[in-house]
Amino acid sequence: MTPAVPPTERRNPRTADIDSLPTRDVLRRLHDEDARAVTSVGPATAQLARAVDETHLRLGRGGTVHYFGAGASGRLAVLDATEITPTFGAPRELFTAHFPGGPAALADSSVDREDAEALGAADAAALREADVAIGITASGSTPYVAGALRAARAAGALTVLVTCNPQASLLDPADIGVVADTGPEALTGSTRLKAGTATKVILNSFSTALMIKSGRTYGNLMVGLVATNAKLRDRAVALLVAATDEDEATCRSALAEADGRLPEALVRLLTGCPAGQAQAALADHPGVRAAVAALNGNTR
Repeated sequence: MTPAVPPTERRNPRTADIDSLPTRDVLRRLHDEDARAVTSVGPATAQLARAVDETHLRLGRGGTVHYFGAGASGRLAVLDATEITPTFGAPRELFTAHFPGGPAALADSSVDREDAEALGAADAAALREADVAIGITASGSTPYVAGALRAARAAGALTVLVTCNPQASLLDPADIGVVADTGPEALTGSTRLKAGTATKVILNSFSTALMIKSGRTYGNLMVGLVATNAKLRDRAVALLVAATDEDEATCRSALAEADGRLPEALVRLLTGCPAGQAQAALADHPGVRAAVAALNGNTR
């Protein structure tokens, strides 16, 4: 029996004449399809929330997050994973993106080894029970992702599938399936378009919600950012001003005294405690809000 064609590979009747349209109309059609992709993520929210909550529990047991994807899906996973440390100050080993063919394949799709199921299994071989394996595949059938998810499940790790195919074959080895039913692409089979848009929304939402639950924000301020250049140092000061209502000079001084460690500077500004006490509170509690609450409780 011939396998069913994934929805992402079917022809889109809304864009069948796209090559005969004026440029502005081409763009409108593309934008309309992307808007549909974003909307398609909504029905997946319950499963995405479950993935965040289950992953948060695993991180509390010392686990780490591993993305497995090929092609456009894998590249989006690499982008998401590499932004975690500068945005939230998380350890670099907390998120790892595995891509078939390694760094060379990221820049050259001709050496992308997405059909290598054994390579996926090998890349997931070191996962432990506390870890989380997230397979990202628009079609839901990429062999590299299949190998990774099956090896991860055998190790007892949590397995999550992010896909745009409601009938994906890899939903079976996944403990949680996050499905955005994006339908056919504006250009038939070009899953860097709608499927890519939905995938980026899902991964952004997953990692951001996870970092919020981990205490790496204060309100909607990304107070865990690592200030590695002048722009980010200025942003760090602006975040301190927004969080404390102190003047810029006071916040800049507090940041300097904390050697650029934004959470420590913020705890000190919010509580008036000395540096050592701020460091200890942050070491014992998950995030600025919890550390401040603990210090305020201790001073009553």
